[in-house]
Amino acid sequence: MLKTDSPLVMGIINLSPLSFYNESACLTDKEFTERFEMMLRDGADVIDIGACSTKPGLRSIPVEEEWELLKPALKRILRDYPSSEISLDTFRSEIVERAFDFVGDFIINDISAGEDDPGMLEMAAKLELPYIAMHKKGTPETMQSMCRYNNVVEEIREYFENFVKKAEDTGIAQIIIDPGFGFAKNIEQNYQLLKSLGRLKIPSPESGKYYPVLVGISRKSMIYKYLKITPEESLHITSALNLQALLNGADILRVHDVKEAKEIIKIFANFKV
Repeated sequence: MLKTDSPLVMGIINLSPLSFYNESACLTDKEFTERFEMMLRDGADVIDIGACSTKPGLRSIPVEEEWELLKPALKRILRDYPSSEISLDTFRSEIVERAFDFVGDFIINDISAGEDDPGMLEMAAKLELPYIAMHKKGTPETMQSMCRYNNVVEEIREYFENFVKKAEDTGIAQIIIDPGFGFAKNIEQNYQLLKSLGRLKIPSPESGKYYPVLVGISRKSMIYKYLKITPEESLHITSALNLQALLNGADILRVHDVKEAKEIIKIFANFKV
C-alpha cells in the first residue's frame, strides 16, 4: 500500500523512443540502469516505467511490442532493485498480469482509468495492486479534438466520483486520482484544473479520507507551448507549478526531475501549518 501521509515524488522513465521529452527516454540497459539509480539516489519514492508512449497524436503500439520494450527493464529491476517501489504506465491488463508474474507487486498507472481495457479493474482487484486512474477522453490520436467541457473542473470531479464507486465495488486495494493534465484538455483548462485542484479531493465513503491526487505536469505543453519554449527549457516553470500543485492539495508529483521535485517538497514543508 502506497503511503501518502506526506507528498511523494514519482520519477518518469520512458522505454519508448517516442517520448515528447527525449531526456526521459532510456533505450538501452545502460541508459535505464543509470537513470534508475540516479532517481533512487535523488530520493524517488516511486519510479514509473512505461513502454507505450501516449503523447497526443500517436497511435498505440501493439501489446507484444510494448512487452518486448518493457521486459528487459523488469529483468533488471528484479535482479538489482527488487525492493524498489515501481509503477507501470500501461492501459493493458495483459501487460499488468505478465509484469506481476515477473516482478510481483507494483502500482498500476492507467491513463484510461480502465476504459481502454474492460478487464483492467478486475485485474487490479485480483492482484490487489494500487491503481492510479487518470482522466482523459478518446485516445492519444483523438483526444486533443475532445476538449469540450461546460465546466472542466466539475465534470472531472463527477467523473472521479463515479469512478471511485465502481473501483471500490470492484475491490481495488488503493485508488489514486490523476486529473490527466494535457489529456483532452487545452492550455486554459489545464490551468483551471491546477487552480481548483482541491475540488478533486474526493472523500472515500469507507474511510472518510481523501483519495490521493497525483499531478503530472512535468515539462508538458501547458508550459512550453504557452511560453513558446522547449520541454528542455521548462524545468524552472515545472518546479514553480509543482509547488503550486502541492499548495493546492497534490499528494504525488510525477516528474522527470526527481532531485528538483524533492527540493520543492522540502520548501513546501515550510508552508504547512
